[in-house]
Amino acid sequence: MIYINIGSNLNSSEGDRLYNLKKSIKLINTKKIKIINISNIYETPSYPNEKNPKFLNVCLAVQSKEKPDLLIKIFKSIEKKLQRNRGLKNQPRTCDIDIIDYYGKIINSNQLILPHPRAHLRNFVLFPLKEISPKWIHPIFNKKIEFLIRNLNLKLRNEITRLNQSVIIE
Repeated sequence: MIYINIGSNLNSSEGDRLYNLKKSIKLINTKKIKIINISNIYETPSYPNEKNPKFLNVCLAVQSKEKPDLLIKIFKSIEKKLQRNRGLKNQPRTCDIDIIDYYGKIINSNQLILPHPRAHLRNFVLFPLKEISPKWIHPIFNKKIEFLIRNLNLKLRNEITRLNQSVIIE
C-alpha cells in the first residue's frame, strides 16, 4: 500500500482549506492512482510557527503501479494547480502532498527519501495514518504506529483535533 498525507493551511482562490483537500483528492482520483481509504480530517497548529494558520490534514491509502518519482511529479503538478507557491521551508501553503510510505520500500536518493524522513515525528501524519492502517509498521524502525504515537511528546499528542468531516469520492 502507498500512504500519502495531504495538508492545507491557506485558502486558494477557489476555496478554503477543506476545499483544497477535496480538490486535491479529486485530482489524484483522475490519475492512475486507486484510492483505497481516506482518513477523517485532522486539524493541527502550524509547525514550526504556530502563529501561521492551522493545518487541515488527511491521509490516503492508495495503490498505483507508478514509480515513486513519477508519483512525486504528479503530486507536485496537483499542488501547482491548487496554487502552491514553493518558497521558504514550512511556510503556509494551499496544498502539500507527501508520500509517507511506498509499499514498505526504503529509498534514499537526491529526489526522494522513503519512508518520509519525519513521518514518525508528526502527529498530523501518525494519527490519520493509524485511523486507516492501525497495524502499519515503520519500514526502517520496525515499530508499530501505536508505539510511534506513544513516543510523541504530550504536547503533540494533545494538539491534534479529529474533525467530524471527511472527504467522499464521488
